[in-house]
Amino acid sequence: MKFLYIIIFLLFVIPIFGNSILLPMDEASQKNHLKAYGVTYWALDKGYKGNWLLNYRGGSFLLPDVSEIRKECQIRGVSFEVLSDVETQQILAEIAAPSQNMESVSLEKAPKVAVYSPPGKQPWDDAVTMVLTYAEIPFKVVYDEEVLSDQLVLYDWLHLHHEDFTGQYGKFYGAYRAMPWYIEQKKDAENLASKLGFDKVSKEKLAVAQKIRDFVIGGGFMFAMCSATDSFDIALSAEGVDICEAMFDGDPSEANYQSRVDYSKTFAFKDYILERRPEKYEFSTIDMTEKRNGMIPFEKDYFTLAEYSAKWDVIPSMLCQNHTSLVKGFMGQTTAFDRSLIKSNVLVMGECQLNGEARYIHAQKGKGFFTFYGGHDPEDYQHRVGDEHTDLNLHPNSPGYRLILNNILFPAAKKKHQKT
Repeated sequence: MKFLYIIIFLLFVIPIFGNSILLPMDEASQKNHLKAYGVTYWALDKGYKGNWLLNYRGGSFLLPDVSEIRKECQIRGVSFEVLSDVETQQILAEIAAPSQNMESVSLEKAPKVAVYSPPGKQPWDDAVTMVLTYAEIPFKVVYDEEVLSDQLVLYDWLHLHHEDFTGQYGKFYGAYRAMPWYIEQKKDAENLASKLGFDKVSKEKLAVAQKIRDFVIGGGFMFAMCSATDSFDIALSAEGVDICEAMFDGDPSEANYQSRVDYSKTFAFKDYILERRPEKYEFSTIDMTEKRNGMIPFEKDYFTLAEYSAKWDVIPSMLCQNHTSLVKGFMGQTTAFDRSLIKSNVLVMGECQLNGEARYIHAQKGKGFFTFYGGHDPEDYQHRVGDEHTDLNLHPNSPGYRLILNNILFPAAKKKHQKT
């Protein structure tokens, strides 16, 4: 009897260690979805292997049960469940069943992350920088000098800040040309272009866009938001064509430049018409911001994530993992994409049902992949110049921000799963 009491005492006092830790990603169980990605990245960076359980409880993560991972979850406020070996095998068997639209993807190595952003930008100027900082995922900031000196080879994943690759300074001329910050940014861009050996900012930005293009074609992963999406494609398609007016580059644009746009050079878009007016806060017909005016009231502005076969369409399934298929819309200089102007090989992974606009798109390019995400900040509906930044402590379960972090972990997946 005494021996039995000792056994019972030990069962209650000594923690029982299972074989795995599950970070549940469903709506009810996870206290902090965003930091769960950070813990998973941290574990990979420490040399541990993991599994991404696609469509299982919102796209949960399975990690080894070791004390330092438990501790990291507790420090970061991430919910976790300790699983015995039997429980782990039961989950994996359920996922593997042919009748289940689920898949287990091996996560092997933490990707090296770079954010393309000009010097002096604060983390809250860009949603990706902000969520990486909040999730505690390390990254390096690169800009034109690093890109043009071929330093992108040091990274697996690149995010494009809300950059204007056309040399038109974000099309802020109409509203902000007299503002000190606009004048200073224009001067800085011209000085940098001159330093790098270019006589125009537009030529220097094109060279940067072409280096990024080569990075993707060579096997890199590129993610872009807001105006970095359409301006990137526009710059590539306007190679050798002057589309900038005199206030941008000192001389007039070419009279018939629209006829010389080469859509074969773009990643995602085709058949768009460029906006010639310098005072117009728009690059082309790609963007849906003005087209949607009056059609989509704030309270009904949502987009729906597409559902894919986790076993056969592994890549889009990874990129769409979430605890909800309905995501709040949000605006930006480039809010969404006109679906009729998207190339046929590009997947529309997120679509507004009210007007059919595309919000979240993806495709393969060469050996690499790119994802374009419309809008500026998933938790700030209409962010304006000078607005306060978003506090992600108030949005730890943001579905819109989860889409960004899906893209961060995508390069960590075992290569055999990267099939389209």
